[in-house]
Amino acid sequence: MTTTVQHVPVTGSLTDEQIIEARGINKTFEMGPVRVEALRDVNFAVRKGEMVAIMGPSGCGKTTLLNCLSGLDTIDSGEIFIAGTDLSKLSDNKRTEFRAREMGFIFQFYNLLPVLNAVENVELPLLVSGVRSGEARQRSIETLERVGLNGWETHRPAELSGGQRQRVTIARALVNEPAIVWGDEPTGDLDSANAAEIMTLMRTLNRTNQQTFVLVTHDPDIGATCDRIIRMHDGRIIDSGLVHLD
Repeated sequence: MTTTVQHVPVTGSLTDEQIIEARGINKTFEMGPVRVEALRDVNFAVRKGEMVAIMGPSGCGKTTLLNCLSGLDTIDSGEIFIAGTDLSKLSDNKRTEFRAREMGFIFQFYNLLPVLNAVENVELPLLVSGVRSGEARQRSIETLERVGLNGWETHRPAELSGGQRQRVTIARALVNEPAIVWGDEPTGDLDSANAAEIMTLMRTLNRTNQQTFVLVTHDPDIGATCDRIIRMHDGRIIDSGLVHLD
């Protein structure tokens, strides 16, 4: 494998090809007398349809960056544009609505409700968004089929393998057809075989649907699967080069 570095310019306005743009964002946490600069003057852009990995040592700011970009957390200064929308201009309620409409989330530990079966877990965000129950159920069944879980709709999380549970999580992230899917260590709780299977699935969905995937990971194999690796250190982006697999 060879790696070619190509920096993505941060322009004065969001271009038609860019779906994510961060301009000079800073985030600080106060922990008693300790002040931690989690993000320091972060600038980068992600194009529509890219699959991007954010990598770096523990504590470098990867998850904080993902949380800020997705609107789960606020920033101290700077600007974040998602699909042409300035997150800082949205109220808390509008930001929540925007996330529900434009984004999906895949986490390491699934975050599935154990009392609900697979299809009920998947349809939950649709119901919260006001989609009628019949339509939500049909869309959820179809999305489970897309991730290879046809026939497992009525099984609860405890009755599924780790790989199957993560497929349910992916289905839940995709059911509202989001423009962006965020993943925080999406294969971190899986063995190598299941991790490879899940990455293949996400890559296929990325290419088929032209959805943008941004994944926080420690795993170099996942990074090598993506179009680009954004590397962080001490709250800063130190490289955002393209990855070419020969």
